Amino acid sequence: MPKSILRINEDISRELSALLRNIKDPRVNQGMISVTSVETSSDLSHAKVYLSVFNLKSRDDFMKGIKSASGHLRFELGHALKLRHTPELIFELDKSLEHGAKINSILSELNITPDEEGKVDE
Repeated sequence: MPKSILRINEDISRELSALLRNIKDPRVNQGMISVTSVETSSDLSHAKVYLSVFNLKSRDDFMKGIKSASGHLRFELGHALKLRHTPELIFELDKSLEHGAKINSILSELNITPDEEGKVDE
């Protein structure tokens, strides 16, 4: 991936993080939103934005709200980054934190106790 695309991904991530805090739509303001990563196409026509939302109440409502706000976010992003062409924003929920929590929960339910030498009994 070219260095310029990596820099653009970082810039989009930073600016969107700030812009998302100012969205007034209650469908979007369900919890703490973090931009986990951005993948911009080489021609800058699309940017896939992965979001993690802590305390998400309704996934469907959130996705409808963020899709509704995407035009405004793209407009503001264009002004902030001064790109010749601002990519279309495609939002995805990042489920890695959710997946990690599920794995931790499963591991904590296992009854594995260390033996006298500190090794794990199977």
